[in-house]
Amino acid sequence: MTAEDFGGPEYEGCNEYLVITKPEAVARVHRNFLKAGADVVETDSFGSSPLVLAEYDLADRAYELSRKSAELARRCADEFTTPEKPRFVAGSIGPGTKLPTLGHITYDELRSSFMVQAEGLFDGGADLFIVETCQDVLQIKAALSAFEAVFAKKGSRLPLMVSVTMEIQGTMLVGTDISGVLAILEPFPIDILGLNCATGPNLMTSHIQYLSENSPFPISCIPNAGLPENVGGQAVY
Repeated sequence: MTAEDFGGPEYEGCNEYLVITKPEAVARVHRNFLKAGADVVETDSFGSSPLVLAEYDLADRAYELSRKSAELARRCADEFTTPEKPRFVAGSIGPGTKLPTLGHITYDELRSSFMVQAEGLFDGGADLFIVETCQDVLQIKAALSAFEAVFAKKGSRLPLMVSVTMEIQGTMLVGTDISGVLAILEPFPIDILGLNCATGPNLMTSHIQYLSENSPFPISCIPNAGLPENVGGQAVY
């Protein structure tokens, strides 16, 4: 895609803004997943929190972009839904770009940012929330607290999915291992716990095994294609 597709050079790389500038491109991605048989599609909202959008001077449009991303995914999912095979929309909430454990941002600031994003996704028709690529357990706690505030405001709940990222050294970015993640999150009212991103399927095996043996929650695993290898000067996965 060119800078013009994003709405100009100042927005280049802001994938969340494509729901405004190129909604048909986002819808095409959703439909291709659904055509392939996916039961769930994720909204184009990984970075649609005020804190992340502030990097593009779009913080004041966080609710709008989050809601539009859910509405777009909802329309696509509904096109493919049948009584035999319903399709669902997961409201995607990424970790942001600042780690509270390292003092980049306060817990309250992060929670407030997640609230705006979550409310937009809720109002746009998401069936569940997925807070994903989590690098810091405090990020997760802030997100879960934000979700509870939105549910209280709306008078109803959505299922919650938490997906952490384990780096090649075997821990989250701030050093928490999978047993620590489970111990911290077990008291929270989440519905699915799993892993995504980072290393690819091979290096996720031990973490998934630990969860399968110890977690009271259903488990998810959404790996990358793996870590690239240099083959003849080309990145091969």
